Amino acid sequence: MADTAPETMPTLVEIRKALLDAALPHVVFDGWSQTTLKAAVADSGMDPELAKAAFPRGAADLALEFHHAGDRALAEALAQTDLSAMRFSERVAFAVRRRLEIAAPDKEAVRRGASFFALPQHASDGAKAVWHTADVIWTALGDTSRDMNWYTKRLTLSGVISATTLYWLGDDSEGSERSWEFLERRIADVMRIEKAKSALRDNPLRRMVREGPLSTFARMREKGPRGLWTGPGPGRPGVPAGPLPEKVEPGV
Repeated sequence: MADTAPETMPTLVEIRKALLDAALPHVVFDGWSQTTLKAAVADSGMDPELAKAAFPRGAADLALEFHHAGDRALAEALAQTDLSAMRFSERVAFAVRRRLEIAAPDKEAVRRGASFFALPQHASDGAKAVWHTADVIWTALGDTSRDMNWYTKRLTLSGVISATTLYWLGDDSEGSERSWEFLERRIADVMRIEKAKSALRDNPLRRMVREGPLSTFARMREKGPRGLWTGPGPGRPGVPAGPLPEKVEPGV
């Protein structure tokens, strides 16, 4: 690819997809590592400088690309699904289950990702990735909260996603049925918490708490929906998505 004419140079999105596709067969053996990334570069025939532009942090960005590719597929699937006949708890459960079903063909890559993001140096990236999945789900379900509820909803759902994913990774039941039962129990737990919060809102002590320790958090307003992550730089979780360059030159 080093001699490719500028007018035919692939975009960053195309580079990331090509490298991820080439990397997945190696992840089973070498995990999300520099060894895997180097093998993907060799197998895809990608210019190493283009690979560096696409994944400046190497294996960490490659692993995140895998996760966020699944999130983009989930957003598309939810947009094409009529959820109106479901209760709200069923919609949440459906979305979490659909996310795992999308990942199922590459379950070993998910397992390797769980190990990778459990490392102290990558734990922050892992937490942001799960939060991003929760954000994709709540956004698809029409959440419009802009106060502290924006944070608590995503935090709670992140816990459900993490717990269900770990259970699913060890589940060998037919059709992962035990995982879906586990998920339903976790959603039921969340709904009980929501009922308790509703009762608290009707409690006379609510105003005292709200005007006291919670007042600081209540002022932390979300500025608006975030774009789906498309890779390092603009669009990373926590940063509004920006346009990608149309072409990428080697060495950029």
